[in-house]
Amino acid sequence: MSVPSRSRTGPADRPATGLPAADPAAGGRPAAAAGGRPDVDADAGPPVAALPVVDISDDALARTSARIALTAEEYDRSAEFPWAGIQAVHDAGLLRLGISPRYGGQGLSATDSVRVLQWLGRGDPSVALITAMTILQHVLEDIDPWWPADLYRTVVDDSRRRPVLLNAVRAEPEWGAPARGGLPATKIRRTADGWLLNGHKGFATSSEGLAYHLVWAATEDPDPLLAHAVVPAGTPGIEIVRTWDHLGLRASSTHDVIYTDVEIPFGNFRGVPLSEQRADPGLGAVGIGVPALYIGVARAAQEFFLRFANERVPTSLGRPIATTERIQTIAGEIEAQLVQAEEIAYGVVRRFDEGDSSAPRRFLVAKPLIVRAAVTAVQTAVAAIGNPGLTRHNPLERHLRDVYCARVHPPQEDSALLLAGRQTLTAERC
Repeated sequence: MSVPSRSRTGPADRPATGLPAADPAAGGRPAAAAGGRPDVDADAGPPVAALPVVDISDDALARTSARIALTAEEYDRSAEFPWAGIQAVHDAGLLRLGISPRYGGQGLSATDSVRVLQWLGRGDPSVALITAMTILQHVLEDIDPWWPADLYRTVVDDSRRRPVLLNAVRAEPEWGAPARGGLPATKIRRTADGWLLNGHKGFATSSEGLAYHLVWAATEDPDPLLAHAVVPAGTPGIEIVRTWDHLGLRASSTHDVIYTDVEIPFGNFRGVPLSEQRADPGLGAVGIGVPALYIGVARAAQEFFLRFANERVPTSLGRPIATTERIQTIAGEIEAQLVQAEEIAYGVVRRFDEGDSSAPRRFLVAKPLIVRAAVTAVQTAVAAIGNPGLTRHNPLERHLRDVYCARVHPPQEDSALLLAGRQTLTAERC
């Protein structure tokens, strides 16, 4: 087994298209009293000038999708961070989606989150996932503000000029995913000047391109404080460990990150005691957009299949295989799977947008159904055309590898079905 390579992040490590390291002292202010949640709106400040309107029409999204598709194969082969794709998404304004109107943004509906991420997934799912993680943080800040307001203003302002990537860094090599329960081994403690963070995180999507790491950490008190610590990427003590060498989404930079004596200001960690933790506010508009990006992957696979079927003329047949009933039936099966996935996705997000209280419960089972359909569609295409579908000379092989990654995003199928089953059984008893 090869030893993962390591790199320390800093301004010199970033290409010209990346975000220069932020000032780790930005946004500091007195910490909240122990056990309390600070009033995050108290320092909201004057109104923010409106950001440029983002064009999310299908035509505009199709153009961006086509642009990022141009480098998708290159980054898949190299597994390097997809700077060109991220620059394209930034140029289209898509990294600003989800920013609250309070900060000059246009917000993001659930329906539009699915449309945007489906189009991006069709072009390059690694770029789509990195984009989704940033949009998600803006959406969550709109739903349940928790950033130091002056620091978040800096994020928004910087987003006008260059890509500003955000992600919640939560999973750990030994602990696994937070959704499965338990406390993080990543610890944070008070110092005279702020907080000191130490820990080892895994599966940190966007790691090499992040402007801010939002690190899930706990104090070592009897009733520990829990929260995301806002850590600017240029802060000393951050080490990216290049562990991500996966089957699919190879350019997503989902590496491990080690934090060693990382110092942050008081205001960058707003811990709430474990005993007072509130229910997760939910993923909001982007929640179903993440699995929807894999519908985009499957649509890209379908596009190749249809082109191949119309161009492939075996000498024994003398005409395109698209003219045979077998291929026509397979094409129908692929379309049926994709229509099913899209109808489920758009049906659920419509409920989110209409304020239907059943939307979160329906999302729980919608996610595995969407994933099953997307995976089945791509597998069906590969099986139908044989060896050409498995060669790296054609994109279908890459689409197959990428679509398999849909299964690992929370809620994973076993957890989703278990919880859905418990909910329905409980409702029956009531």
